[in-house]
Amino acid sequence: MIHATLIPESGCTARLHCANRVFPAVIGAAGITLHKEEGDHATPVGTFPLRKLFYRADRINRPILGPVHADGSRLLLEPITRQDGWCDDQSHADYNRQITLPHPARHEELWREDHVYDIIGVLGYNDEPPVAGRGSAIFLHLQSPDKAPTEGCIALTEADLREALAMGLASITVEAAS
Repeated sequence: MIHATLIPESGCTARLHCANRVFPAVIGAAGITLHKEEGDHATPVGTFPLRKLFYRADRINRPILGPVHADGSRLLLEPITRQDGWCDDQSHADYNRQITLPHPARHEELWREDHVYDIIGVLGYNDEPPVAGRGSAIFLHLQSPDKAPTEGCIALTEADLREALAMGLASITVEAAS
């Protein structure tokens, strides 16, 4: 059961301090924000538990997970399917929730051509209950090869994300920029 801390550096770069390791991370193009809004390209400040994990079983090996709960249990881990999506339409009742495609509201597809969603950790942000317009689909996922900024998520290399999950990463605190 590991709690990590994300410390922003400059622009869209940060460091994820996880147990005795420090991983370089990529965050939202707008950096860190105390007041997240849908579409602002910023990563929200706060403490967020990992709710569940997805992975592309057709592309990569199943991630090895360490225990994340006091009873030794691990996170729920599911293969992504072509029907998996995430609603980012703030006017819809499914806002900031996993959905099944096709879906009538605006959404993100989790099955992507690029590799950034080959592993996705759903972070517990704006989800109990979701508040319209406060931001959706805040994930821990893979970096793009060019280390491009995220839309507000936290991105690590595949090796670093696998290592953090194997250690038992359970939650992340995103610190405000100093």
